[in-house]
Amino acid sequence: MTVHVSPDSCPALVLNADYRPLSYYPLSLWSWQDAIKAIFLDRVNVLSSYDRVVSSPSFDMPLPSVVCLKSYIKPSRNPAFTRFNVFLRDRFTCQYCGSRDDLTFDHLIPRSRGGQTTWENVITACSPCNLRKGGLLLQYCGLHLNRAPFAPTVHDLHQNGRLFPPNYLHDSWLDYLYWDTELEP
Repeated sequence: MTVHVSPDSCPALVLNADYRPLSYYPLSLWSWQDAIKAIFLDRVNVLSSYDRVVSSPSFDMPLPSVVCLKSYIKPSRNPAFTRFNVFLRDRFTCQYCGSRDDLTFDHLIPRSRGGQTTWENVITACSPCNLRKGGLLLQYCGLHLNRAPFAPTVHDLHQNGRLFPPNYLHDSWLDYLYWDTELEP
């Protein structure tokens, strides 16, 4: 299913000074208002624009579709520990039964038993499996892990994220996305 972006939203893809997106997952996008503000503050260069124009009494400006930061921002080496990144690491799949429906997350060692909220203790689980496990340890609930949890690298998340492309990609963005992927021989 393709989601069409309202003409009023016109987000701008934000690239770092090395012409790579600030983030792939979620894709680094700014509202057209934030992009125009950055242009006026001289923080970005406009690489591509939409066919739409925003007007004021004194000027007209095409809405930017791709902007590039003038100053390089060093990317984080370790991804943030977020619900989205846990789901992405686990490929939006229950780590017990493989379902992709009604997902939540589960602590392997329940918090009630001293379990921590860490990469190595939290997994993606569907609600039925999560309820079945409850506050039990894995060996007592009859469930088995498909894959042990781990702290992913940014590269791990990028690899998994390519399996779940965004619902909407403007044509002007395509030259700047996924250019670091390995080519088929």
